[in-house]
Amino acid sequence: MKCRHCQAELTLPLVDLGAAPPSNAYLTHLTLHAPEKYFPLRVLVCTECWLVQTEDYAGAEELFSADYAYFSSFSTTWLQHAEHYVLEMAQRFALGAQSLVVEVAANDGYLLQYAKAGGIPCLGIEPTTSTANAARAKGIEIVEAFFGVELARQLAVQGRQADLTAANNVLAHVPDINDFVGGFAILLKADGVATFEFPHLLNLIQQNQFDTIYHEHYSYLSLTAVKTIFAKNGLTVFDVEELPTHGGSLRVYAQRSDTGRRETNARVTKMLQCESSAGMTTPSFYENFQGRSDNVKNDLLAFLLEAKRNGKKVAGYGAAAKGNTLLNYAGVRPDLLPYVVDRNPAKQDKFLPGCRIPVVDEAWIRQSKPDYVLILPWNLRDEVTRQLAYVREWGGQFVVAVPELEVQ
Repeated sequence: MKCRHCQAELTLPLVDLGAAPPSNAYLTHLTLHAPEKYFPLRVLVCTECWLVQTEDYAGAEELFSADYAYFSSFSTTWLQHAEHYVLEMAQRFALGAQSLVVEVAANDGYLLQYAKAGGIPCLGIEPTTSTANAARAKGIEIVEAFFGVELARQLAVQGRQADLTAANNVLAHVPDINDFVGGFAILLKADGVATFEFPHLLNLIQQNQFDTIYHEHYSYLSLTAVKTIFAKNGLTVFDVEELPTHGGSLRVYAQRSDTGRRETNARVTKMLQCESSAGMTTPSFYENFQGRSDNVKNDLLAFLLEAKRNGKKVAGYGAAAKGNTLLNYAGVRPDLLPYVVDRNPAKQDKFLPGCRIPVVDEAWIRQSKPDYVLILPWNLRDEVTRQLAYVREWGGQFVVAVPELEVQ
């Protein structure tokens, strides 16, 4: 396989998680009786541009179908993050009624609803019908398509270039990363700003976050790789921030290379030096990740088996893609984890892909009074433990498996 950015031959492995179905391909009672399509989940490192990437097996159309079930608005923490982002960007870049904000991967309108409420004209681009319709229900205009150079040109011809583009947790999701990034250089106005948020590869490696690896994530990103990819596709990075979201993310600010005039913030140089000092441009940084991932898997299995032997009840919380990666790699099935609770009605009364564990509503926790609640989206642990604080009334405890098994 060749690197999806620079076309160098890929020879350095990061991790092999076996095979699994797409992490958001939830099963219905009907499809539960049909076979599932599994894809290998193997990740390699490009030693030329340092882009970390999955092997190509699944196409985007197979992963982001019309009934795609991930809706951003079911996390209050994420909504607060989005609202704060809009307020901050409006102030920093003087956005108002004459501006245009475009979000690529607008999902259910979780972010643009705040731009709309603030009187800032906005447009969302979202390829999945289920989430696009949810955004339209909030009064947000949505272009239902995958983003790239061609769509950017169409919008530019229509006079719909952007003062600000937002791309949260989507840069990792695109198979053709050059076409995707190149589109922003076309969609931006001459002095426009593009922001991208994505989980930081440095944290993924150092904190054993292997469960954030799944088929929808074609790439795993460092600032080192992103700066190189952007430069080749008409964008220049001028600022970067560290965020606590998704176990540690970066927000990268970019401008058009041909017309942007903003000076590069010292934080860019500092972050590049941080990555270099950690060894991210050396093969040795990536070489022990497989073993540490296996340790997380084995510790979770040992906990679930011991709980079953002792007659303890375990419930799962959060039918998240990262949880599906963890459960499928560990081979967990309903005998060890009988159900997973999720607040999203689009996931309830369905079954997790691969492991086929039923997804139910929160009432199941109150009824069954589990001894342990396994929080699969560990990045939302604080939010979930507050929401389910009543579990402690019967002596229940909370469990996370990543970065290491912890019972509290």
